Amino acid sequence: MRLLLIRHGDALAGFHGPIAGPKGCTGLTDLGRAQAAALRDHLATSRRIDADVLLASTLPRAIETASIIAPGLGVELSGRDRDLSEVLTGEADGVDWADYNRRYGSFDMEAEPDRPFAPGGESWNGFHGRVARTLDRLAREHQDQTVVAVCHAGVIMASMRLLLGILEPDISAQLRPSNTGLTEWEHQDGTWTLRSYNEAVHLIGVAAPTDGGTDRVASGA
Repeated sequence: MRLLLIRHGDALAGFHGPIAGPKGCTGLTDLGRAQAAALRDHLATSRRIDADVLLASTLPRAIETASIIAPGLGVELSGRDRDLSEVLTGEADGVDWADYNRRYGSFDMEAEPDRPFAPGGESWNGFHGRVARTLDRLAREHQDQTVVAVCHAGVIMASMRLLLGILEPDISAQLRPSNTGLTEWEHQDGTWTLRSYNEAVHLIGVAAPTDGGTDRVASGA
């Protein structure tokens, strides 16, 4: 099985405004759409991926990205998988970041790994457990297939921490994929092999985001 994890394009979700769970997320910026279109064109011309399945998380920014790149893969969006989402924000979904600390208290998810982000949400350890189960499930369900999954920085970073065993925060904090960057894993005989990390040649000539990234929750910030 080949599993290609693609981070969504630059999104309206960021360090200000609403926390972007399913309710708070309002999709991609114009830059994010341009990034996804550049990846679509790269995939179409390079034939980099012979995809069997295209999945996306249930968050609008991932669904929109997947819809844009689908023609470049020659497949339609096969399904929306909640387990490919960022840290589940629970009742904090849609709450303005400016109000978060007042309501729930400031904390570092890596320093307090069992504390949920908000009531009904996930902790750092819970998120990594969910990603581990999802990787195992996809490997079981899609043997001998090539799966493209449009997801989030946190999911890609968690796959690196889990599958390569680099769980120390001072190391894992450096793993931040670009918007629409592509990371490829291969699963064979029970073993995962990293084939590439954060391929982003398609972004040459595309303007860079100004906020340093949009997936704040699972970065531990």
